[in-house]
Amino acid sequence: MTTATVTEHHDYDVLIIGAGGAGLRAAIEAKQRGLKVGIITKSLLGKAHTVMAEGGMAAAMGNVYEEDNWQVHFRDTMRGGKYLNNYRMAELHAKESPERVWELEQWGALFDRTPDGKILQRDFGGHRYARLAHVGDRTGLELIRTLQQKVVSMGTDVFMECKVLRLLHDANGSVAGCVAYWRPSGEFVTFSAKAVVLATGGVGKSWKFTSNSWEGTGDGHAMALWAGAELIDMECIQFHPTGMVWPLSVRGILVTEGVRGDGGVLRNSEGERFMFNYVADMFRAETADSEEEADRWYDDHAAGRRPPELLPRDEVARAINAEVKAGRGSPHGGVFLDIASRRSAEFIRRRLPSMYHQFMELAGVDITREAMEIGPTCHYIMGGVKVDADSAATKVKGLFAAGEVAGGMHGANRLGGNSLSDLIVFGRRAGMGAADYIEGGATRGGFDQGEVDKAIADALAPFTREKGENPYDIQRDLQEMMQANVGIIRNGAEVDAAIEALEVLTERANNIALSGGRQYNPGWNLATDLPSMLTVSKCTARGARDRKESRGGHTREDFPGTDAQLATVNIAHTTTSGDWRDAITTTQIPLLAMPADLKALLEEGK
Repeated sequence: MTTATVTEHHDYDVLIIGAGGAGLRAAIEAKQRGLKVGIITKSLLGKAHTVMAEGGMAAAMGNVYEEDNWQVHFRDTMRGGKYLNNYRMAELHAKESPERVWELEQWGALFDRTPDGKILQRDFGGHRYARLAHVGDRTGLELIRTLQQKVVSMGTDVFMECKVLRLLHDANGSVAGCVAYWRPSGEFVTFSAKAVVLATGGVGKSWKFTSNSWEGTGDGHAMALWAGAELIDMECIQFHPTGMVWPLSVRGILVTEGVRGDGGVLRNSEGERFMFNYVADMFRAETADSEEEADRWYDDHAAGRRPPELLPRDEVARAINAEVKAGRGSPHGGVFLDIASRRSAEFIRRRLPSMYHQFMELAGVDITREAMEIGPTCHYIMGGVKVDADSAATKVKGLFAAGEVAGGMHGANRLGGNSLSDLIVFGRRAGMGAADYIEGGATRGGFDQGEVDKAIADALAPFTREKGENPYDIQRDLQEMMQANVGIIRNGAEVDAAIEALEVLTERANNIALSGGRQYNPGWNLATDLPSMLTVSKCTARGARDRKESRGGHTREDFPGTDAQLATVNIAHTTTSGDWRDAITTTQIPLLAMPADLKALLEEGK
């Protein structure tokens, strides 16, 4: 039980870790370049968190509002991200999203249609125009279905229920593969590759209330850091404003923003549509240099042309939090989302079929007749691996990243609908970047066997102890601590306490004891997840400590305003060791300088 050897090995040109939208799109691109491609997924093909993105994918196609274009989408994305974004990523995303949506349509995606046959687009928070292409409220599922069908038809190898432990380096320090184990059998396997693409998704399982499924433990973020890459903006966590808080059977499940886009409104316990009480202050804070612009935005909302429920997610979440703290919350600590009084039952069942059936079947809540009890839930991390916008390359040779695991695109706050288009735009670019890297002369060499042996020894260490910690106790304590101290509203004392608590939790995680075998052992699977969860939590807490301001998804109640100096930097994290127990270095690095023509775009519309 205390020792094990690798029983299987595979060689690829491009190895992709993660089978969500970004990973699948990267695989398609690399495969089209004639490369041998392998995909590893921790879960099953089709179970990626991409399917939870229900409302649509943002792309300025102009099908509903002809005046929409990439420049407006770019401006909305930068404003939503509070200008902390990598401008080049936001630019590429805005320019390339329409073509990526049309490409999905060519591959078989069945989007909803306008009366004249164009792809229909709906409103979403923070977007000036209706620009989300959608398939009812099942858009992520349709995206995954379409990409999977394309990947399988191309003959791509997919390794399911395979948990990656560590990235491996060659003698030159380039990433050259990974070591993993099969979750059903516990047997170890290695992969070698000329290039590795990380597409592993998010980190939400480190918080008590989250929309993320069990896979969201930050594996890719942590492995990239351990391999020598930088993480940025880890303090910027998005708490989706509308996760179910009651009944318990559906707690944490998202209510798509499409509900609000299709007319749903937020009410407090007094029945008041409270968002109108916050909209003026929010827009004045966002556009402090233009009182006239703030008043115009407020007038648009008050007239019903832009409902205040469609403010950016961070602002809606803070408003809900304020109502609850003021004693005007729902019985279970949230507020009410009401579409039943605004739309017919037939409209709701047609436009929001998944929402209707899901809550009816799982919770006995009929959204055509009653309001939903919702509240903010940890949903998405804007922070991630620092990458080059055009190639998705990290600072480590041979390593690329795309999707939620990559930082920069969304700045301090992601607009709804930008996630799915982010996946396909930068998934494609990661595949291109990996292919270009290989065509530039990269070879598949050997990897460091010492890294393999250490990863396996660390994974098996809990079986060597007769007494020690229970991994489930550590996970519970981590989630409760992060929810309380590094949640939607933060302060210096709580963040400092979190940093200290994480060191204690690290010591405990280093003393886990397990019994039984490696086959189908969920306790062991969790024990191998905890190093990643603790690593990303440390980066989030340290970033929250150092960003002494409130910006986007990061709110410090002791620093409620923005800071001019902090507006010019990303907070970055590195480590000189591949060991998860070792120290992390946190620094400030300057934002990528924006060219004058794009700066001018940000001034338009003010």
